[in-house]
Amino acid sequence: MSEILFSPWKLGTIDLKNRVVMAPMTRSRSPGNSPGAIVAQYYSQRAEAGLIITEGTSPSTNGLGYARIPGLFSSRQVRDWRRVTEAVHKSGSRIFVQLMHTGRVSHPLNMPAGSRILAPSPIALSGKLWTDAQGEQPYPVPQEMTEDDIHLTIAGYVQSAELAIEAGFDGVELHGANGYLINQFLNTASNQRQDRWGGSIANRMRFAVEIAQLAAAKIGRERVGIRLSPYGVFNDMAIDPTMEDTFEQLAVELNRASLAYIHLVDHSSMGAPEVTPSIKRKIRAACRGTLILSGGYDRARAEGDLAGKNGDLIAFGRPFISNPNLVTKLRNGSTLIPADQTTFYTPGEKGYTDYPG
Repeated sequence: MSEILFSPWKLGTIDLKNRVVMAPMTRSRSPGNSPGAIVAQYYSQRAEAGLIITEGTSPSTNGLGYARIPGLFSSRQVRDWRRVTEAVHKSGSRIFVQLMHTGRVSHPLNMPAGSRILAPSPIALSGKLWTDAQGEQPYPVPQEMTEDDIHLTIAGYVQSAELAIEAGFDGVELHGANGYLINQFLNTASNQRQDRWGGSIANRMRFAVEIAQLAAAKIGRERVGIRLSPYGVFNDMAIDPTMEDTFEQLAVELNRASLAYIHLVDHSSMGAPEVTPSIKRKIRAACRGTLILSGGYDRARAEGDLAGKNGDLIAFGRPFISNPNLVTKLRNGSTLIPADQTTFYTPGEKGYTDYPG
């Protein structure tokens, strides 16, 4: 078997020691919405990866939808994240922070006082969300964002990107996937606006494009990537007839901003609809930067897609939870330890920093 996966790669101006990416995964280990020493330990344990992308991290109080997720909008958070970036760099890896505003995927019990649940349109998500205070609670109807809300939220992303560099991150990944705020603007199930932020494909992708352009202008385009999930149905996203055109046009527009990478997620291995080969080809053609592929990969499939130039880097998610030394295990063909799903989002060390590696 070839070893392309373990060869170096240049991501913009950043040298990666291999093509293995640790995918972003919410782990809910940041009480008070700021990462502690345990978070630094968790990421440094997994620094065999050429690139680590952190868990979703909110650029504002309004984006703190889940219990115990971190943010990056205060001086304390900058200080605490710096401890994480220093630990990862010392262990030999590179690290991007994923900026994730949850939008309507939220509940007031998970947010500081004075926060607001905002979305493109006032359409509630189905189902319930965990809160530490009162257990599972139904999602409330979000407030439809005004023009001022939109501009303030975009500015929040840009400021958070600037704080990320101050905290020592090598760059930021904009979370435009999985039904969170950027994806909510892209998708017709959650965006039913009739103004310049909704309706046409150009209008629905405006929010994503403006954030990407302004963040790139602030911190450098080689430090900005974006995660996309065409055909994703998580958090009530819907597949409509414009899906393929939407993501092809978005990839073309993002390429004009010369971002460091597009991170393409295919969750079909977890039961979601498959991302069609045609949209993968179109995004590959439009993406002049690095293309990261993610979704249910093992080594053989990763080597095949790298050899076929279908992507440049391969992201692994859940296997990294329970196999901190995943890169070594992939290279040696070692048996992987299965992850304990009951501890994915629980507080403390169990199921987080206590896996052998």
